[in-house]
Amino acid sequence: MMKRIWQRQGTEEWWQGNMDRETLADTLEEIALLLELKGENPFKIRAYRTGAETVRQFSGDIVKQAEENDLKGIKGVGDALQQKLHELASTGKLEYHENLRGEFPETLFELFNIQGLGPKKIKALYDKLSVDSVAKLKEVCESGAIAELAGFGKKTADKILEAIEFRESNADRFRLGDVVTPVEEILNALKQHPACSRAEAAGSYRRSKETVHDVDFLVATKDPEAIIEHFVSQDWVDRVIVKGSTKASINLDNGLQCDLRAVSNEEFACALAYFTGSKEHNVVMRGRANARGYTLNEYRLAAKEGSGNDEPPVFYSEEEIYDFLGLDYVEPELRENTGEVEAAEEGDLPVLVKTENLRGTFHNHTTASDGQNTLAEMAEAAMELGLQYLGIADHSKSSFQANGLDEARLRSQIDEIAELNKGFSERGDDFRLLAGSEVDILKDGTLDFDDDLLGELDYVVASVHNAMTLSESAMTDRIIKAVSNPAVTMLGHLSGRLLLKREPYAVNIPAVIEACAETNTIIELNCNPWRLDMDWRWWKLATEKGVKCAINPDAHRTAHLDFLWFGVRLARKGWLTRDNVINTLDLSEIEMLLNLDPV
Repeated sequence: MMKRIWQRQGTEEWWQGNMDRETLADTLEEIALLLELKGENPFKIRAYRTGAETVRQFSGDIVKQAEENDLKGIKGVGDALQQKLHELASTGKLEYHENLRGEFPETLFELFNIQGLGPKKIKALYDKLSVDSVAKLKEVCESGAIAELAGFGKKTADKILEAIEFRESNADRFRLGDVVTPVEEILNALKQHPACSRAEAAGSYRRSKETVHDVDFLVATKDPEAIIEHFVSQDWVDRVIVKGSTKASINLDNGLQCDLRAVSNEEFACALAYFTGSKEHNVVMRGRANARGYTLNEYRLAAKEGSGNDEPPVFYSEEEIYDFLGLDYVEPELRENTGEVEAAEEGDLPVLVKTENLRGTFHNHTTASDGQNTLAEMAEAAMELGLQYLGIADHSKSSFQANGLDEARLRSQIDEIAELNKGFSERGDDFRLLAGSEVDILKDGTLDFDDDLLGELDYVVASVHNAMTLSESAMTDRIIKAVSNPAVTMLGHLSGRLLLKREPYAVNIPAVIEACAETNTIIELNCNPWRLDMDWRWWKLATEKGVKCAINPDAHRTAHLDFLWFGVRLARKGWLTRDNVINTLDLSEIEMLLNLDPV
């Protein structure tokens, strides 16, 4: 959270027109953390945390009211917080917050990105051992000094070192969700240049890998130098690594490396295929060309000397290259050398799911738990996207950190959903809210609610949110026991990973897939870009076993419904078709699947 605030509030340009509820709440939450580091009065700390929660759950337009200094009478927001929220909403920054931050070394905030460290532990490390950076933290762990601190120990030190190693090993990687906006902005700017005939982003980004190291751009042009100059002279450039007549490499301000190659229109198709990769896919393609008496490189397909072959035609699309080599066209997402070339030769490639195939989605949160929009707001946003149904799955009571619902609150929400659905029906909307719950899988594999209450729901998502350090066998048994409960409709974020932040917990995924096949349990593709879980590498096995997928955004605000775009990209990478994904069913079909009476 802290890193997100620094990045978003780094420039005045960011703020203009971009203030939102999340930033207001995160800023108050961060002030609470900073005050906790200072050892301030716990009541003062609690006031800021309460204010953050109030902002998140406020049903009105809290940003507009804060900007207009119209916050009087809102419970949990006293005079001091009102003024601070007004300053933040109207100017894009908060002097009190910036001054607090200035009391600590900049490197101290790196510690909040280390898994397992919270404010209390960081405060102890800072006060007792002068730990103010990840480098210093690693030093005291390796020396054994940290083990002498109360509340720590050798086991804690080892876990921290593992977290540091994980962070360092992924330091030059970026989540797909973090690069989409800058990549698309750069691509759009390249396409608008008058010297550009065609432009594409290639590499692992085009193949929809969940994380990327860098991004390759290709431009077809008759004036490469003009394109190169345009590329390196834009505001997005933090550093020019290299600049040539047809190639350039830059770093963006977040460290992402972007490489551009300018080629002729006749070279573009072969270049796009080559730079899209993967390396393994390209090796197979070159081998296939070689066996037919041709050479294939990043610029052209040519007849081998002495082969007796005529020179092939100039290719203006990748489809023409694949066809010339006797293959059906392989979609970029599939090019990982996992059987796609063989399937293309046999005419057995899947027709991959598309975004326009989706009719609804599940696993979404509201202000009832830790979401930031109401039921009605989430429903309206879903309808604006053209969805026919939206599943609400707020947290269950054991997720107290997420304001999980107890039995009474969940039943109240079921009634509220029924009333909203009645209203949708009366005004002629072909739309339905589905009453669900993201129910915690407890340590022993039982569920957070009894079967009677689960039976009142339209569907149930079962997820692990705690006790993530169990052995592989214990975690596997835990999850299998949960999905064996007939009330469970789908399994949420199977591995528990947070990309580039937290590794998956130990679990036998094939065994879980087998159990889901036996119990007819749907597995979620959680398309929050921090998760993208279940991993795309397991979906072929799941579909072979007959397990269905639900593409779920795990939305905590209306804007998060756009995460479905990531879900479709990763579903395609997992070879999923329309028939494999239950979201492609229309409302009447979903009602039949879930055994629901029409509203």
